[in-house]
Amino acid sequence: MSWLRRAAVAVYDFVVGDDWRLGLAVLGGLVAAVLLDRGGAQAWWVVPVVVLAALGESLYRAERKTRHADRTRPEEG
Repeated sequence: MSWLRRAAVAVYDFVVGDDWRLGLAVLGGLVAAVLLDRGGAQAWWVVPVVVLAALGESLYRAERKTRHADRTRPEEG
């Protein structure tokens, strides 16, 4: 495997990680910030807001998944 391919895989793993939705949200936030900045608006706040919203949504999905797994687990004892 070439060094370029290994670097691309490493960057993909770092950005996307376990949840592709978070990577997509961050990319969308960066694009929105660039577009707002080019339009002359203050854009420094866009990425932190998107990251917080995506993190909250990710935690909600993980908690819901855990709660569902607890309901489907057979009772012990």
